[in-house]
Amino acid sequence: MSDLTAERVTAAYDALMSGDRAKAAEYWDPRVRFLTPGNHTYAGWHEGLDAFMDFIDVLGRAAGGTFVIEPVTILVNAADGYTVDVNKTYGSRAHATDGTSPYDRLQIEGMHLLKWEDGRIVEGRGAIFGDGQTNFNLWWSPVGPNGERTVV
Repeated sequence: MSDLTAERVTAAYDALMSGDRAKAAEYWDPRVRFLTPGNHTYAGWHEGLDAFMDFIDVLGRAAGGTFVIEPVTILVNAADGYTVDVNKTYGSRAHATDGTSPYDRLQIEGMHLLKWEDGRIVEGRGAIFGDGQTNFNLWWSPVGPNGERTVV
């Protein structure tokens, strides 16, 4: 796939995060599968663009508009149709009052492995480095540090 570039990867994430399904479908196949890592309610495979966009919507609402994926580097293997993007991800729960609690503050480093066919992503897998996986699990936990249920 000769038109697979770092810029196209960035555009795919921009389209996904816009919430505009038609725009996202320019880069993400309708049958896309995406594996979210972890041991929480939203971990596992999201099957299809609608399901994946539903997850992104829940993520955005939970973070109260603070969710950011900051790319560190994007590696492209255009010949085989793969990209790897290393990133830093940040967000704070919409109801957070304590900026340091891992239940309220998401601050992780990880990467996404994306498989591309015919100009669109058909499969993605997320990976999180180090203690970031614990942070991600706690952030998605339905119980806060005071033992009360949180709202997504």
